[in-house]
Amino acid sequence: MKLISAIIKPHKLGEIRERLSAIGITGMTATEAKGFGRQKGHTELYRGAEYIIDFLPKVKIEIAAADERVDDILEAIQDVANTGKIGDGKIFVTHLEQVIRIRTKETGNEAL
Repeated sequence: MKLISAIIKPHKLGEIRERLSAIGITGMTATEAKGFGRQKGHTELYRGAEYIIDFLPKVKIEIAAADERVDDILEAIQDVANTGKIGDGKIFVTHLEQVIRIRTKETGNEAL
């Protein structure tokens, strides 16, 4: 099992959710986040004063998946999140030791 964590632009969340649903992914967690990478923030004007925005709004999505589904999920996220511009985000894949569904006490792939 793997845990897929992706940092994406907020306006891409709905489209990614739709694409994942279309390939049979039934669960995902989304968290509002702020961060920066090569984008390094930007400046904004507010009431005539210039402000540097260091941390840009992002969304972090997390999906626990069986090993055989990982490639499909990665492809779906990349296809939708890619705008070709700086700040599209990153995807991290980590090994998941164990999953337990609290309600039924199922473990492993059955808990996904």
